[in-house]
Amino acid sequence: MSRAGKKPGCATNNASVSAIFWNSIPIPAGIGAGMDSLDRDAELLKRFRAGDREAFTTLYRAHQASVFRFALSMTGDETRAAEATQDVFIWLIHHAGAFDPSRGTLGAFLSGVARKFLRRRRAEEMRWAPLDEISLAETRSPCGDSDAETLRRAIVALPEKYREVVVRCDLEEKSYEEAASAIGIAVGTVRSRLHRARALLARKLDRRRKEEQCPA
Repeated sequence: MSRAGKKPGCATNNASVSAIFWNSIPIPAGIGAGMDSLDRDAELLKRFRAGDREAFTTLYRAHQASVFRFALSMTGDETRAAEATQDVFIWLIHHAGAFDPSRGTLGAFLSGVARKFLRRRRAEEMRWAPLDEISLAETRSPCGDSDAETLRRAIVALPEKYREVVVRCDLEEKSYEEAASAIGIAVGTVRSRLHRARALLARKLDRRRKEEQCPA
């Protein structure tokens, strides 16, 4: 997969993993590099804390799409992704002072907040849902699914520690260093998990192609 300005480090050896997924989720117009300026976001948060509601609206418009895409990549469910995105920005309203520009961008910060909400919700679901129901929900792949949907399901079915490095590196195209910082692990751990995750994905996709023979 080739994209202008792509950062080195997390380039996938399996182009279909990133190409299929990103082709299935259009990136809204107007969300570009200029919208993620560290100084700009810090200033907007400062204005919001001073009572400027429009500043928060501007921040929401700039970052909502990326937070939603991350949540969707992790859950494979638009409703859950939308709920998580809403949780993130409601939290930001009450904790705008928690962002520290010296530690990274607002986009990365919000991604980390989303990660915590998704983990909390997942823990609650795992606590109450029967194991067989969880397994079926994560692995079922009806006949007629597109390649993008099959890939999405395979990614969601990965263990979380492998799923997140695939989302960060192969889907969001972050460098190893950026992924390590976002997840809170060493760069070497990102490399090893990503290698393992890609191998698991390749096996899952190959097995599904062989097993899911839909009637004509």
